[in-house]
Amino acid sequence: MYDVVLLTLGSERDAPGGCGSGGACCGGASGADTAPTSQTDTGQTSTGQTSTGQSNADQASTGQTDTEQCATERPRVPVLACADALNARGARVETVTARSDAEIDAVLARLDGPARPDGLTWPDPDSKTRLVIATASDGQLRAVLRRLVKRYAPAPSKRPADLPGNRTLPDLPPVAVLPLDPARGGTHRDLVAQLGLPRDPAAVAAAVLDGTPRRLDLLRNDGGSVTLDGALLGAADDAGRPLHWRARVEVDDTILTDGAEPLLACAVGNAGGYATLDDVTLLTAPDPADGQVEVAVAVPVVVRSAWGRKRVRLEVRRARGRAVSVLPREGKVPYLDDGVEGELTRKRSWWIEPGAWAVWSI
Repeated sequence: MYDVVLLTLGSERDAPGGCGSGGACCGGASGADTAPTSQTDTGQTSTGQTSTGQSNADQASTGQTDTEQCATERPRVPVLACADALNARGARVETVTARSDAEIDAVLARLDGPARPDGLTWPDPDSKTRLVIATASDGQLRAVLRRLVKRYAPAPSKRPADLPGNRTLPDLPPVAVLPLDPARGGTHRDLVAQLGLPRDPAAVAAAVLDGTPRRLDLLRNDGGSVTLDGALLGAADDAGRPLHWRARVEVDDTILTDGAEPLLACAVGNAGGYATLDDVTLLTAPDPADGQVEVAVAVPVVVRSAWGRKRVRLEVRRARGRAVSVLPREGKVPYLDDGVEGELTRKRSWWIEPGAWAVWSI
């Protein structure tokens, strides 16, 4: 029977790079001064020492220290229900709350394969340990996948001969996704909803034990992170009106805009979370398993009617390919990447890793 780890991140607050981009998932604790809190299927809890060194600014705004924020966190109802369903099937279950990158890494190490002659850390394709990621957002799921990539992607100088030519990392171990707020499936098209994955804890448990891996594409970027769903670049003013910005956007050898004309939005899509903007269709057929990234830019174009009157028409230009780059021409460009906010100040490139990650699916 399988060993199943139910991994929850210690905070719903996502840093710009996802949980752990600054070394912490909860408050400001770093991997060096925290130890994971884990609960086995017997209900006993063991807790390591936790840092209370949150910044003064954060303490002033929240009125809580790291210890106060993290100590109140207990396994959510969906986690307990999933653990019960797994236990009922004979699985050995452990729940772990990770509050830093180091604590996530300690869980992921259980998925390592045997030592290789080349010394690379590689996932075990025959592992009897299965991972369930309990997520409150797509950004939290991305945070764990980001650590999987960091763990298993070899340096270019150590690229092994058995790595596929169109990939920079091996097949990552399959994961199951347990949404912590099942109600979001009705109105918010998160990644679980887009992929048609189960939201009910018992159904997630069944997928873990009886399902098969469904391999999906992964977007890596030169900022050191990954994208599972997509990114939307651009911003609006206080009244909700899109603001103009400029950037050079290139997909493989196709230039969608050279940066001379204003843009309202740019969508980089692996899946379909950013396919539309208000009533405008940006991406027409994003597919997270087709080995390509779909990109669209929305450009306001001034046209004249037959009577000489000017009006603004929104032109959407699209392209598909293996890689995309966005080079801002002026100032900072706000964006959402898997629901996590950020600002682009210099060139950012994304490239597709076909079938690099996988979910347990029935």
